[in-house]
Amino acid sequence: MDSQENEFAAPAVSDAPEDFVIPGRFQRIRQKAGKIRSVLYSIEDIFCITVIILMAIFPLLELAAHSLFKTGIPASTGFIAHFLLFTALIAGMICTRDESHLAISIIQYLPKESIKERLKVFANLISSFVSVVIACSSISFMKMGLDPGKIGFIPKRILVSIIPIAFFIIALRFAHKSKLTGWKILFPVLVIILGIAASFPSIVKIIWGFDMPDAVFNACELLIDITWYAKIPLVVFLIIAALGGTPLFVILGGLSLLLLQSSGGEQDSVAVNIYFGLINQNIIAIPLFTIVGFFLSESKAGERLVTTFRSFFSWLPGGIIIVSVIICAFFTSFTGASGVTILALGGILYAILSDHLKYPQKFSVGLLTSIGSIGVLFPPSLALILVGTVMQINILHLFIGGILPGILLVAAMIAFGIIISIKIKIPVEKFDAKKAMVSLKESSLEILLPVFLVIAYFTGILDLVQLGAAAVLYIFIVEVFIHRDIKLKDIKGVFNKAVPIIGGVLIILALAKAFSFFIVDTQAPSNVAAWMHTAISSKWAFLLLLNAALLLIGFVLDMFSAILVVLPLIIPLGEIYGIDPVHLGIIFLVNLEVGYITPPVGLNLFFSSYRFHKPFMEVCKYVSPFLLVQLAVVLLVTYLPWLSTWLVSLVTK
Repeated sequence: MDSQENEFAAPAVSDAPEDFVIPGRFQRIRQKAGKIRSVLYSIEDIFCITVIILMAIFPLLELAAHSLFKTGIPASTGFIAHFLLFTALIAGMICTRDESHLAISIIQYLPKESIKERLKVFANLISSFVSVVIACSSISFMKMGLDPGKIGFIPKRILVSIIPIAFFIIALRFAHKSKLTGWKILFPVLVIILGIAASFPSIVKIIWGFDMPDAVFNACELLIDITWYAKIPLVVFLIIAALGGTPLFVILGGLSLLLLQSSGGEQDSVAVNIYFGLINQNIIAIPLFTIVGFFLSESKAGERLVTTFRSFFSWLPGGIIIVSVIICAFFTSFTGASGVTILALGGILYAILSDHLKYPQKFSVGLLTSIGSIGVLFPPSLALILVGTVMQINILHLFIGGILPGILLVAAMIAFGIIISIKIKIPVEKFDAKKAMVSLKESSLEILLPVFLVIAYFTGILDLVQLGAAAVLYIFIVEVFIHRDIKLKDIKGVFNKAVPIIGGVLIILALAKAFSFFIVDTQAPSNVAAWMHTAISSKWAFLLLLNAALLLIGFVLDMFSAILVVLPLIIPLGEIYGIDPVHLGIIFLVNLEVGYITPPVGLNLFFSSYRFHKPFMEVCKYVSPFLLVQLAVVLLVTYLPWLSTWLVSLVTK
């Protein structure tokens, strides 16, 4: 009886709160925290979208004011540039939140999940440390190096405060993403403390300025000496961290801070370059055209264009190949992301190629994988804009210079596809004029977009920023109000898909500028160029070596990262060997374009494997004949410079 009483007796009153009340209270607290976090994330998304919209509206208002009143909007240029700064850094915060930063990583090749998880923790802790140092150095820059003027009516320091705020939030998010619990929570806390300690030179400038006590000055000198002796091991450490999945912007920031400090430079030089890198007028078009590309990919524009081009070309042998290549080139020229093209159009085109026309699966997968990045050389390609910005050459000349090489690449892929179509006897479809005209009418507004852009830009009616803003307004009206493919409530979702690419590219651009500042300051590119010139005297041998090097770079770096990190090192080599800058820029891009489909780690191979549900090695095999065709085009573009320069010479006469 006693044992039964003990077994079924109610718990003591003092035990009840521990067993029942506290867990329920914790659960409610966690639910409230989740709701608050969700609201804050939504506010962050909406703020980022609002800034992008303002960045698109202001150039059009400025244009209207000039046209109607012969005067502009006061300080509009400064506001537009700082909208770009806000866009880049808030989008960078969102990339951290959503774990969508661009990275070089070997994690996917590792067999054990436990190792992958540890590397992710390691990458997040490194990222948190570097972001804290950048944030502290940004405060130093704001106090000591920033012109205390105003943009319109707003003090510049208020606008620039977004840099330290954003990087502190990024640092905290990386620390949180480490997901350490128990006593291990001390690791992210310790990393943030160490980041603040490593920012000692910036902190003392914030407190004392340049008139610091001797003891403090000596401590800064000691830190510089320590950094000098530890430089090589720390560089190796950062390279290993990059391979372990640490975001590329963190690696560039860490290298910039390390190398500048070890050479006696100032930490806040990194913040200076972030600021001036992100108020560059040339790159404002990048987020604007990215938005245009995602409005196209999220609407039914792809389906309409496929239907139209198919109705006009399917009566030809290999007509659907013409359709596929042209449509993919069109989309990639706007999105700047070949993966988006494969994911957005792959399903539609694969269904037509294999399910309807009975092309072999291996041919369909190989073709669609290989043409995912084929529009990179056509305006208004984001890659061309970036190359022009980095090389400091006329972007209009690059747009023109890419036309013939781009057409050659498109023609080569079409010709190869037609030959295969004839060989395997793919039936052609009967031309239906009525159907063709109906489909043309339905897709005419999308087809007119590139026509409008080319005329407006090449005639000088609009500059590059105005062009991007006008394209956003045009495609918004077309897809939301005319075709009504995208409902008003879905617009936020379109922006949310574009923001990771915008943030990932722009934040790398900012830190790459800081890294380039150190590289150029040490005269490393010119020294490498001089050594190369003594080692390789032939221009043609150098170009062949350049092709091989760029294909290898395409294995491990996405196109945007390669432009920002590698291109500055190649520019002096081009000057030494007398290579026209436009030709060099086109060589660089066409090699990286082919690198997207070069095994074993071409980026499009992974996208294709995911989209078509095919084993990775099979995709590599399917794409190999198309790769050979594109490599042949690479050699022609490399060794026939007039393909890139002839049209430019006609324009500049």
